[in-house]
Amino acid sequence: MCRLSAIISDSYFSPMENIMALETMKEGHDGSGLGLVLRDLGGEFLGLKEFPILSGICSKEGLRVMDEYMVKLGFKTKHLWNPRIKDYKGGMKARGFYFARAYEYPEWAEEAGTEVQSELLTKTRLELREMGKDDASIIIFSFWPDLITLKEVGDPLDVGLFFGLDKKPLLAKNIFAQGRQNTNYAINLYACHPFFIEGFTTMTNGENTAFVPIREFLTSRGLPGYVGYRSDSEVFCHILHYTRKELKFPLKYYKDVITPLFDREMDERSDKAAIELIKRVLRPLTIDGPNCTIGTDIDGTVFMVQDAKKLRPGAIGGVPGKYALMSEVCGVDAVIPDRDRSKDVFPMKYDMAMISKDAKEITVWNQKHGSMSTVN
Repeated sequence: MCRLSAIISDSYFSPMENIMALETMKEGHDGSGLGLVLRDLGGEFLGLKEFPILSGICSKEGLRVMDEYMVKLGFKTKHLWNPRIKDYKGGMKARGFYFARAYEYPEWAEEAGTEVQSELLTKTRLELREMGKDDASIIIFSFWPDLITLKEVGDPLDVGLFFGLDKKPLLAKNIFAQGRQNTNYAINLYACHPFFIEGFTTMTNGENTAFVPIREFLTSRGLPGYVGYRSDSEVFCHILHYTRKELKFPLKYYKDVITPLFDREMDERSDKAAIELIKRVLRPLTIDGPNCTIGTDIDGTVFMVQDAKKLRPGAIGGVPGKYALMSEVCGVDAVIPDRDRSKDVFPMKYDMAMISKDAKEITVWNQKHGSMSTVN
């Protein structure tokens, strides 16, 4: 199994908080890797929120190719972050140049609408990824404003020290981290959670045995971002994107798409006709677990959902202004020990727990009853 560590706060914090929470849950992951997604950035990226940030790893030759390509497209470097690997004393070896680079848009795209800019960023990310595919000379994780992705193979704590996050931390208000155990495929950085597409992010603990029909449905949509699939969990992120951006459903319907109710359970829902139609038309997107998924919507809302089997742990706790979404309660304890534990939330099979960007409270959508409750 993997272990999930997500924190959302109204103030900036270091990803080392997520990593230390993973350390408390170490018996639940094999230490094979760490993936981080940071959004709503502070620190040295605080004044750069409108500029897209390219995150990845390059070889020396790959860096030259990437730079030439970005210049050709008209992107201009605004700010560059590199990890402090030179100060690392452990056993990990650098594979090349690790970077998070903020760019100015090409002049023609500066005043374009968000849809045009989004298409440009997705196209550029995929083209760079394809350019480095054969020799891993260019590995690109994300290209999006106010968002950074870091990934590497190794024990999560060791990877955090390798990147120098304890000495020169990146800061953010929304950070996802996953201690990875990739049981279904060979270890590959593109298979490492969290997954990203156009501002949406998910990470999952568990399995998805319905992976193949879901992948076939998504790839048949003709959308350029639905590629890769080095992990059976990547489809959770793409289903979120498809549900929210393409179908423009409210976030709560993500639960109805991935885990539709039985017909006999729908009577309590005032929108019964709508969810019956969703179930019939989007049946290929029904997941099969067991799994627990934590995600971030395009507007910064963080959520946790379980599949119907509810065989993977998940806990949420905190105080107004800071909440932790973890695989285990000990992870929540590591981040927010001084909280009212009676208000901790453990989403069950009908629940979708959500925390908005301001991190003021937990709301729980009950799929079966069609009701929303609030935990302050």
